[in-house]
Amino acid sequence: MDKLEGTWTSKSHQVYTGPGFYDPIDELLIEPSLPGISFSFTSDGYWEEARYVVTPNPKEPGCPSAVLIYQHGTYSFSSSNNSLMLYPYAADGRQLLSDPCNDDGISVYSRYENINVIKWFLVEFDDYHGCDRLNLYDWDGSPMQPMYIAYKPPVMLPTQVMNPTSAADTGALGASKKKRGLAGVRERVKRHAYNNGRTNAESRFFMSESKLNAGYMVACGALVMASVLFITV
Repeated sequence: MDKLEGTWTSKSHQVYTGPGFYDPIDELLIEPSLPGISFSFTSDGYWEEARYVVTPNPKEPGCPSAVLIYQHGTYSFSSSNNSLMLYPYAADGRQLLSDPCNDDGISVYSRYENINVIKWFLVEFDDYHGCDRLNLYDWDGSPMQPMYIAYKPPVMLPTQVMNPTSAADTGALGASKKKRGLAGVRERVKRHAYNNGRTNAESRFFMSESKLNAGYMVACGALVMASVLFITV
């Protein structure tokens, strides 16, 4: 749908879909500076979602909880009632839950899957902000945060399944799936080193393969040796 196409973000203008929110290679959700939501849509039926929600704790004001959610997949539109069904790729959804007063400083990182039922939506020009505004209404008719157009075409991660977990998911990747080599491991090591410290949640997927473990150690050793040689020369 042409009128939905683009990346939309709530008024904090800090939460956007795309690689700035979720790194699928290093399994990292990146916390924005302020809470908000963002949705992206293509004109040919793909969507992506980024949410950063902070929930205050009235009993313990210093103990708010927070959640980051990433999903993407395909959507369908019903012209009869202006509704949307947003179907996520089950293998790719991620959630990072932080409850600092109860989780001992370790956030919970897990898979996430939720079909978004949009009862209806409205795109109209917002005179105050000087741009198009997207109003989405949840399955029960309650309004979501209004969002404003940020990018068109949208800023999104690849629209196919990125982390296949079954034969069916793997098929969705088609010819784009490539065998990992040492060069690929080296890039993952560099990315992991760059991302280290950006979150307190441990990535359970980064070191999940025994072959990757060996490649990781070799690449780390090579990087250390190169650093030593550079310093001593």
